[in-house]
Amino acid sequence: MSEDDKKTASGGKLFPSFDADSVQPYIVKDPEAMAMNFARTLENLGKAASAWLAPRERGERVDPVADPATDMIKTMSRVSEYWMSDPKRALEAQTQLMGSFFNVWTRSLSRMSGEAAAEETVKKEKRFADEDWQRNPFFDFLRQVYVTTSDWAEKMVEEAEGLDPHTRHKATFYVKQIMAALSPANFVATNPELYRETVASSGANLVKGMALLAEDIRAGGGELRLRQTDATKFAIGVNIALTPGKVIAQSDVCQVIQYEPATDKVLKRPLMICPPWINKFYILDLNPQKSFIKWCVDQGHTVFVISWVNPDERHRDKDWTAYAREGIDFTLETIEKATGEKDVNAIGYCVGGTLLAATLALHAKEKNRRIKTATLFTTQVDFTHAGDLKVFVDEEQLAALEEQMSKDGYLQGSRMATAFNMLRASELIWPYVVNNYLKGQVPMPFDLLYWNSDSTRMAAANHSFYLRNCYLNNTLAQGKMELGGKTVSLRDIKIPIYNLATREDHIAPPLSVFLGSQLFGGPVEYVLSGSGHIAGVVNPPDRNKYQYWTGEAPRGEYDEWLQHTTENPGSWWPHWHQWILSHGDREVPARKPGGAALNAIEDAPGSFVLAKS
Repeated sequence: MSEDDKKTASGGKLFPSFDADSVQPYIVKDPEAMAMNFARTLENLGKAASAWLAPRERGERVDPVADPATDMIKTMSRVSEYWMSDPKRALEAQTQLMGSFFNVWTRSLSRMSGEAAAEETVKKEKRFADEDWQRNPFFDFLRQVYVTTSDWAEKMVEEAEGLDPHTRHKATFYVKQIMAALSPANFVATNPELYRETVASSGANLVKGMALLAEDIRAGGGELRLRQTDATKFAIGVNIALTPGKVIAQSDVCQVIQYEPATDKVLKRPLMICPPWINKFYILDLNPQKSFIKWCVDQGHTVFVISWVNPDERHRDKDWTAYAREGIDFTLETIEKATGEKDVNAIGYCVGGTLLAATLALHAKEKNRRIKTATLFTTQVDFTHAGDLKVFVDEEQLAALEEQMSKDGYLQGSRMATAFNMLRASELIWPYVVNNYLKGQVPMPFDLLYWNSDSTRMAAANHSFYLRNCYLNNTLAQGKMELGGKTVSLRDIKIPIYNLATREDHIAPPLSVFLGSQLFGGPVEYVLSGSGHIAGVVNPPDRNKYQYWTGEAPRGEYDEWLQHTTENPGSWWPHWHQWILSHGDREVPARKPGGAALNAIEDAPGSFVLAKS
């Protein structure tokens, strides 16, 4: 290469951001090896397709007619109708987009002619962290076009008139999903890092990636079971869910675990934990370093945990009343047998907290005063502002879902797992698609993501009741929920409530939890933790991470309450423990699991938690 050529390639006006060395990683060095690996990639892709088709050909898996894709098309067509129904309006929308594209093209030409790049105005994102997304004019152009198109698409939904709030909410959500899927970061030819890696390995990354894709579809029985962690590195009861204890009772819907004491004296009032049945309880017992259960035991609590069954067709008719009676009430009776105590402190997490709140309202009707304090982790009782999960709940979608559940008696756990992952698709779906199937890398072991992928099924009657009464009709907040043959009201709950929300929660938004706090009839301590639905709860004190905010009673507007709070560093756990002690600090000698009345069925964490979906 002559000096003039080098100047043109590196320091001249035409490609100021290019030099010869920067181009080299994008040039195929071994075309023969690349062609061979592309052939092997297609072979493995064929195996993935066979793994997807085989159970459908055998009739083992039938895809529902009314699935999210169908609803997405219907919803987006409503937006399109508004813009296409008026030629002038359609032209204006197209002109906006074309004008934005022209600006991107002009900036790109300016860069290529040697002018300094304009200051970056788009939000920096992890998926565009590679230097070549800005340094390389081609990839920089793709990124800017993508961001411009995303902003335009969201604006089209925002400005479309005549949409009811639910349809607009769905359209906004679906646009985000579509744009997350179409990101240039998700494709080999448009992602500089993937392109370089494919060239460097002559396509070996794609061979490995398609093999992993086939494995994950086979593991899902014909559906993609996206691996977010190396599941081979974890085993429940071996290196996860390790706090010593015994299963001391069992019903059709749950096992009751009592944990071994770690102190000579314990609080007289036992602690019952009601986790969500949508996930497994060991999120609160991932390992000894960040186990909330172990920490409670170490503080002198006698801890009982409900481990919900992973339901099958036998549980199709188990509704909320069954989970309240055979879950919470059964556990309260077990606690009395094991300890002789009727008075209990109770904790409910997420939907487990919603069930606990509804059961407390039922108890109030029945003059049942066993639970003396209740703690709710990221729990909604008012679903007016329930976030993006409401996208999946309307009469049409629910009817289709109920028809599907009626065939098996349950909802596959993968359906709920996918819905939760879609709430943060740019973090919980597409990075793993890129890493696993395009880079060909097995993800690193991470206990929280192992738990996240260990999904559970939902009993048909239970799940239908939950979606209709909470997300669709919001009956608990309105005092209209029918439970145990009675109409229950949260106003009847007079016991002290510790209501924990997390600031970045996508499932139980802090505003939703705050407004729900105002529905109880007794004193409520509303606490806001840093981080999200999981990390904001599972935050051991010795890590000194995040923070939490405390303030006055949760009344009025959330934003106004937030302005008058006190920010406290670290974990909220000690604050909660002091709150518990303020409502009863009497101690008794430590108790062994089961006491004198109940024999252990098996060691913790029990067998219910081991069942796979």
